[in-house]
Amino acid sequence: MKRVFLIVLDSFGIGAMEDAPSYGDVDVNTLRSVSKSPYFHMPNMGELGLFHIDGVTVGERGGVPKGAYARMTEASKGKDTTIGHWEIAGIYSPKPLPVYPKGFPEEVLAPFKKETGRGVLCNLPYSGTEVIQRYGDEHMRTGDLIVYTSADSVFQIAAHEQVVPVEQLYEYCRIARRILTGEHGVGRVIARPFTGPEGGPFTRTGGRHDFSILPPSVTMLDQLKDSNKEVIAVGKIQDIFAGKGITRSIFTGGNEEGITRTLECLEEDFEGLCFVNLVDYDMLYGHRRDVDGYAKALSYFDQRLPEILGKMREEDILMLTADHGCDPAYTKTTDHTREYTPFLMYGKGVKPGNLGTRKTFADIGATVLQYFSIAPQFAGTGMLQNELHGGHESE
Repeated sequence: MKRVFLIVLDSFGIGAMEDAPSYGDVDVNTLRSVSKSPYFHMPNMGELGLFHIDGVTVGERGGVPKGAYARMTEASKGKDTTIGHWEIAGIYSPKPLPVYPKGFPEEVLAPFKKETGRGVLCNLPYSGTEVIQRYGDEHMRTGDLIVYTSADSVFQIAAHEQVVPVEQLYEYCRIARRILTGEHGVGRVIARPFTGPEGGPFTRTGGRHDFSILPPSVTMLDQLKDSNKEVIAVGKIQDIFAGKGITRSIFTGGNEEGITRTLECLEEDFEGLCFVNLVDYDMLYGHRRDVDGYAKALSYFDQRLPEILGKMREEDILMLTADHGCDPAYTKTTDHTREYTPFLMYGKGVKPGNLGTRKTFADIGATVLQYFSIAPQFAGTGMLQNELHGGHESE
């Protein structure tokens, strides 16, 4: 019974790509920045090969790595969560998803206001924790919705749970999702419920929900599902792929719960993929430029990694990677950073060694399919040894 556990450490970049300056990112390197923190400690990922990856100049290399390792290049034009995950699963995006540094145009807001019957406050890029303090009282007084964006391709709607019940907020997000198509097809519409007394302070709740744009073509998830394999989505994977190609989803409240749910999946009998996103690195530490917090979160995962390895079965494969960078020491912006990402692969049937610098994240999706002897319907090259696994390669 073959199983693959693919874990995305959201935003864990390992150094600027050659085209990073064209994205406004100069000399960015998430791994290098967090390695300078006294809280950084990743010996277990180091043993798998993290510090042996092409271009990595930090960390203690030690002996011969136990896993296969590679540096992944993002071929798509973008550096956001949606495009990164889509490429891992086989989709090449020739242009970035739209962003709105000056807010959304009236051609978007007018139908949104008409269909919801509510006005709009803010309509600017804003910190999610700050925007509710700035506009929370006015929202409670008027009932107008707090609409804001960020450096990402997102349309976010914040509302107090006593003014707009959470299910109603979700319906407003569905309305926005229907409107935001074509040239305004943002990656995600995000519900941001909050609570707090009149006058504040206000606090975001755990009711966040993402409504993603539908993947435009076939992914490894679709191919696995069509081949009667399980595709278990842990964390925000369900949202990123809008449920497409997923057989079961498990939502989580953060990294700790994501790791716990992954360990539970390791105890289950299934054949297929468990696809996990651990979001805290990006959401709590990268965008907030918290170097020590990021380092602590990485070290925590590394500390839990032996539990994951200890539950792996004979034919299991573990893959660790990221979807983009978000250098917490880069203060020119609070945006994601255009970086290479790591790839580590471990299992009893995996030949350890350097897989070099890959041309696309899609090689990961191709490798997952290769293990199940499924020919990928996208451009990607499987990284397993063919003579051992009998899989398919596709250029």
